[in-house]
Amino acid sequence: MRLIPVPVRRAGFRVAHALLRVYWLVARPHMRGVKCVVREGDAVLFVRHTYGDRRAWELPGGGVKRREAPRDAAAREAREELGVELADWRPLGTVHSRRHGKRTTISCFEGRPGGRTVVMDEGELREVRWCAPDSAPEPLGEEARKILRELLGPAPLLR
Repeated sequence: MRLIPVPVRRAGFRVAHALLRVYWLVARPHMRGVKCVVREGDAVLFVRHTYGDRRAWELPGGGVKRREAPRDAAAREAREELGVELADWRPLGTVHSRRHGKRTTISCFEGRPGGRTVVMDEGELREVRWCAPDSAPEPLGEEARKILRELLGPAPLLR
């Protein structure tokens, strides 16, 4: 996939996302997704995508494929988006999202990459940033805000 030039891949992600939004409005599916809280020390990795709301900062993640375990989907997404193998996986819990006509059950996991070096997929990601969770970049996406508030809360932020 990385053999395709980045501008072409970015355009493909934008077109695919626009078509999916139409499908979601019509079909109103219930989907499964994952989000990864990638943590190194006191910092969490936030990403901005090249499609959808390109201003919003989110947590890395994506969809769960048919017959794929959420933990395996999280590991796959971390490899695809960030080029990292995460160690010390820990399930954080589940949140529910309703956006663009679809309902999504999002399984969330925390992992540690063993350093702050990532190789972002420039076709899918515009920017990555390490921040303390209590000073996350703005504007923060709805799902990232929900995960930080509901699953991390004040106590785990102090680790």
